Amino acid sequence: MAVASAHAANSNAPEGDIENLTDGFHLLIDALKLNGIETIYNVPGIPITDLGRYAQAQWMRVISFRHEQHAGYAASVAGFLTKMPGVCMTVSAPGFMNGLTALANATTNCWPMILISGSSEREIVDLAQGDYEEMDQLAMARPFCKAAYRLTYAQDIGIAVARAIRSAISGRPGGVYLDIPGAMLGQVMDAAEGARSLVKVIEPAQRQIPAKSAIDRAIEVMKTAKRPLIVLGKGAAYDQCDDLIRELVEKSGYPFLPMSMAKGLLPDTHPQCAAAARSMVLKDSDVVIMMGARINWLLSHGKGKQWGEPGAKRFVQMDIEAEEMDSNVEIAAPIVGDVGSCCEALLKAMDGAGIAPPKEWLDAVNSKATANMAKMDARLRNNNDPMDYHGALGVIKDAINDHPDTILVNEGANTLDMCRSIVNIHKPRHRIDVGTWGVMGIGMGSAIAAAIETGKRVLAVEGDSAFGFCGMEVETVCRYNLPICTVVFNNDGIYRGDGENWGGGDDPATTVFVKGARYDQMIEAFGGVGVIARSPDELRKAVYEALESGKPTLINAIIDPAAGKESGNIGNLNPQSVVAQRLYPQARKD
Repeated sequence: MAVASAHAANSNAPEGDIENLTDGFHLLIDALKLNGIETIYNVPGIPITDLGRYAQAQWMRVISFRHEQHAGYAASVAGFLTKMPGVCMTVSAPGFMNGLTALANATTNCWPMILISGSSEREIVDLAQGDYEEMDQLAMARPFCKAAYRLTYAQDIGIAVARAIRSAISGRPGGVYLDIPGAMLGQVMDAAEGARSLVKVIEPAQRQIPAKSAIDRAIEVMKTAKRPLIVLGKGAAYDQCDDLIRELVEKSGYPFLPMSMAKGLLPDTHPQCAAAARSMVLKDSDVVIMMGARINWLLSHGKGKQWGEPGAKRFVQMDIEAEEMDSNVEIAAPIVGDVGSCCEALLKAMDGAGIAPPKEWLDAVNSKATANMAKMDARLRNNNDPMDYHGALGVIKDAINDHPDTILVNEGANTLDMCRSIVNIHKPRHRIDVGTWGVMGIGMGSAIAAAIETGKRVLAVEGDSAFGFCGMEVETVCRYNLPICTVVFNNDGIYRGDGENWGGGDDPATTVFVKGARYDQMIEAFGGVGVIARSPDELRKAVYEALESGKPTLINAIIDPAAGKESGNIGNLNPQSVVAQRLYPQARKD
């Protein structure tokens, strides 16, 4: 593409030929667009300010955030939702490091993302000559992503972008880093030659067909099942083979347990959903089929009391990464391939194989789930003032039931743990949360990406502590007029708002925030709608109005400071001090 840019004065540009030239800025934009990438999430600054302007001038959507970490979280969620790498663009050094957290999170969650950061010239970095924001960013990025590349010459942009896209999407998806020294962007070359240097990536994520022997082995294991269970993971949601997953679950007749971001692959109200009997099915099942789910800390590594007697279970695991097998427990039937291809092969092999769960098992699971749901339902119908978590989440549950096409974003401690077990999701990829690492602060970036990439309304349910990491992005929500309703569960602190200073001094407890904080007034400063809700009735009115209006809204939901528990449902990960329990009575109250 021929350009007349700010770089017309470049000494490499022949006089009179500017209309036939291009530069690194425009080649990078053209390479992204050629491969279907139309949105960039970024924070402008040296040396990428003009890159964002030029991208916008070429009809790309450039969403500017207040902090690079949240731009990166948005890019990673865009990758999860679209199966194409979301692109985050940052400035050098501190900006790059802010984005690096999100890049590592994307890699851990197996979401495709490309972090593009401006940087100092290689020769200056290598000699440590003290350049502006000098840092060996390529070396720093490598441990935290699938691949990392540095561009030195404008003519290599096409192949570099192609490699980044293929690396991010192929096999097990993840994050890729692309380092662009500022001087490279200003390099000028012949426009026709530049166009020929661009590369369109052909089928970057080819299907991986499982071996027949693996399918046959899985069928033999399934034939022995007396108490079978299917566990659906976010890898299955990412694959977007929703119809095949539903067909396999229903054809098998097995109860299924969705991990949090797999909720909605089949509706949580589906008769085979065992989410309400989670403890029972994990403990008592004898054959477990893992579909795009890893046996990691979120499932107690497949060990311990949660899983019943050691060695009593046989696992069938389907995953695109062979190294995932046997990571914590022995896998009796590993199936290596993408989830869709694995499902398709299993469905064919099940014909005439006599795969069916015993009626006694199904009846026991249904009975337990029904009893647990009835017990929970009574707690969700209170109208306490101030609210407890159950009353508030009862409203959120109703709101999603009545607006099933709304995407739910959720983070926090108690807010997260209780929401994922209470609120039903009805459609695939309509729940986004903290993922594998349990990272706090993903909320606003995730909500913005969900709104941008899908055009749907978003309900972000945030703990007040989690919101503190990303709350300034409500300005971004207002600036782009996005249909996002944010509900902050405000209990005045981390985990609880009634903590005490164990030393008895004037400083507040380490877990306590300002009492009565008016989070609702934050969004009003940027032109959005702020509401304070002290009871479930008030919360219901505010949430329904926000979802129906589509206006940027923040609801400050006042939760009893005494509600919640230390560390939510993962208090076992918080080391306990025997000495503290002897010296401080407060240490024993939870």
